Amino acid sequence: MPSFGALGHTLSTSLIFAAAFLCVSFVSQGECQATQAPPTPCSSYKNCDTCVPHAKCLWCFTTNNCTEYPVTWLLPPAKLCPLSQARWGVCWLNFEALIISMAVVCGVILLAIAVCCCCCCCCKKRPSRFDREEERSAKRREEIRQRAEERKVERMARHDEIRRKYGLMGDTDHPYSKFENE
Repeated sequence: MPSFGALGHTLSTSLIFAAAFLCVSFVSQGECQATQAPPTPCSSYKNCDTCVPHAKCLWCFTTNNCTEYPVTWLLPPAKLCPLSQARWGVCWLNFEALIISMAVVCGVILLAIAVCCCCCCCCKKRPSRFDREEERSAKRREEIRQRAEERKVERMARHDEIRRKYGLMGDTDHPYSKFENE
């Protein structure tokens, strides 16, 4: 069992670490709240390579200027810049091709989901090939078992007939049984 002195030393060490952690966390929070410089306006960028890395900016090759992306519109209006000349995100892909490719990708994904859902619904309604084969083999086994049972009954009847004929049966059905008991 630890002594009281060792326990007190461990407790004081823990308190020192806790105090240091609180000081560091308060200091780091103070640094996070510092004011930042105002963002650079899009119009200050003079070429496509410096304009498009900023998500809020749109480069237009027709006018060779960088403008703020109109966030109120999904697509930039034609008066701002034609879609074939607008660049956003990367300079080598025009906005029109970006929209078409994104629409095709979304359409393919939606079509794949629809096909998967239809296949899942159809497969649940229709028994699988394995289930049909299992059903057929079970039916075949039952037929074989019934035929074997019928053959067994016929064989037993023939054997009983032969036993009766030669007096090997222990029952009183055969004609000589009354003489044996006298």
